[in-house]
Amino acid sequence: MKSWVVVVMLSTALISMLPPEPSAADDKGVYLFKVPDKSTIPNGPAGEMIGRGLMLVTHTPRELPLYALSSLRCSNCHLKAGTVAFAAPWVGVIHRYPRYSSRSDKNVTLAQRIQGCFRRSLNGKAPSIDSEPMQAIIAYMTWLSRDVPPDVKVEGRGFPALAHPPTPNRQRGQELFKDRCAVCHGKDGGGRLNEKPQRYPYGFPPLWGDGSFNIAAGMARLHKAAAFIKRKMPFTAGGTLSDQEAYDIADFVIHQPRPDYAGKENDWPKGGKPDDARY
Repeated sequence: MKSWVVVVMLSTALISMLPPEPSAADDKGVYLFKVPDKSTIPNGPAGEMIGRGLMLVTHTPRELPLYALSSLRCSNCHLKAGTVAFAAPWVGVIHRYPRYSSRSDKNVTLAQRIQGCFRRSLNGKAPSIDSEPMQAIIAYMTWLSRDVPPDVKVEGRGFPALAHPPTPNRQRGQELFKDRCAVCHGKDGGGRLNEKPQRYPYGFPPLWGDGSFNIAAGMARLHKAAAFIKRKMPFTAGGTLSDQEAYDIADFVIHQPRPDYAGKENDWPKGGKPDDARY
């Protein structure tokens, strides 16, 4: 049996094997954000696959050196392995695909979306859809989505854009970066990857340079970066920056040197490229 069939069967089996907790939604039908308890991970091969997926997204360069060519790991953007609201969580993500992507002008599956993250956000190579790493990552995301009904909007999904984006000031952003960001990410933006790994298992990632995301990554776009910074940065004090400060820092960071992306000219073939794309 082809491995990609196993992925589909495993995902279906996980949903049926792990009875969901009662769903909760607000009065507007938005599903209230909730991460499953780890006690719901089953024993046996299915549970081992989920654990493997968690390991891969937490220690991506170490576990997948042939694919993750940067110094980044999935959990640097999808905070705490995709379990934090408003930081691109994976709770409910399996129900959102396949979906249309204007960037590629086609419907993409969840596996194809993950492949894109490897190529862009990790500046690496994509594991094949039928590979063991892909199976494991999807199994983990499936478990995270176990309590989410299909066809609902999950609270805290993605990087919600700020409602009234200000005009950024890059020079002021440079000064703010020195004052508020360099303590973790370094004055040169190179990050601190191996310091106190027990306390900071996800590391402080490089924000520019060869070890960071390339210009085609979502985090290289101004509005996405500013939304993430506003809600989640500094790491222990998310929400303390003003909208203006978040935009100033984001504008400074995304315009620092970073890898190019081969094939970027093929993006948005029917137009509609966002105004904050870097190319």
